[in-house]
Amino acid sequence: MDTVPTLSFPVIRGIQARREYYVAMWSLRMMRQISIFNEDELPPELRAQRILNKGRIPEIAGYIIDNPDDYVFSALTVSIDSEVEFEALGEQDKLGILKVPMDAKFIINDGQHRRAAIIAALEQRPELAHETIAVVFFLDIGLERCQQMFADLNRHAIRPSRSIGLLYDHRNDQAKLAKLVILKSAFFKEIVDMEKSSLAPRSRKLFTLSAFYNACADLVADLATGDLGDDAKLARDFWEQVATRFPAWAQVREGRMPASEVREGFIHSHGIALQAIGKAGNALLRLHPDDWQQRLSALEKIDWSKANAKVWEGRALIGGKVSKVTTNIILTTNVIKKALGLPLEPDEQRIETATRKRDLK
Repeated sequence: MDTVPTLSFPVIRGIQARREYYVAMWSLRMMRQISIFNEDELPPELRAQRILNKGRIPEIAGYIIDNPDDYVFSALTVSIDSEVEFEALGEQDKLGILKVPMDAKFIINDGQHRRAAIIAALEQRPELAHETIAVVFFLDIGLERCQQMFADLNRHAIRPSRSIGLLYDHRNDQAKLAKLVILKSAFFKEIVDMEKSSLAPRSRKLFTLSAFYNACADLVADLATGDLGDDAKLARDFWEQVATRFPAWAQVREGRMPASEVREGFIHSHGIALQAIGKAGNALLRLHPDDWQQRLSALEKIDWSKANAKVWEGRALIGGKVSKVTTNIILTTNVIKKALGLPLEPDEQRIETATRKRDLK
């Protein structure tokens, strides 16, 4: 290989499944300088990777640009479709220099969107060029092996639940608000699951953090002052007042009634109702800032039973099952607003009118 122009860089050599692999630290600038084999024009069966989704790149690049002091990326996984030479450093058998022919093909098995986003981010933040990212290199001779690597790398990948993503997100102000409301409320801390985004039938919780996040975001829309403490206090006061209107919630919290029984029987113990109450609550706080607490008593006059198909079918329920699509959330909000004596927004009225016309056919 000495007679062939090579690209050389320091690596750590490892063994996995009796195959050598190498770990390197590449500067972000190298992401732009190293030629990566482009497979986009090939049919799926001849590619080793899915086609790059260019719509994802601005979001990932924005993440780097907006968080230059604390962004974090996991290692890229790259196959080298060529013979290489590992030159150990002294007596070390794991540390050395990897020599790769200049005409070798580099194929990204995992991280093509990260690489594309890094290149895009460098256009706006060239000072990031000297920062580094870990790259794991596998020696890959042949398409079949490369395709198998892609399948294996993604086989056990499981996206974390939305709730736990929100729980660990310290950049999202709305997530911080929802978490603060829950953790500062002795009541909601007991009935909100902070980790799961869907509740198992035997769960002792009534709501998920993701559902509570949606409800809080709608509640404080255009009302938030920007002071997290003040905004969280307003939201906590509202939700604790709401809780007093639903005795079943307290019975679940106290262990006197199974959460599953309440969820099976009533609309008010589902995320769609929580979000709808948040939407209606936003209007209530804006239009009646002085007596909103008393007006919440109207929630007790609504028949929340799932058996009340006359009210809930086509709104919160579709075919007897809870539906959380946007139209159903609005239609559920309309029921609550009507009970609270609140006017509908133009979009809400339009959807309400369309639904009534549909029901009359």
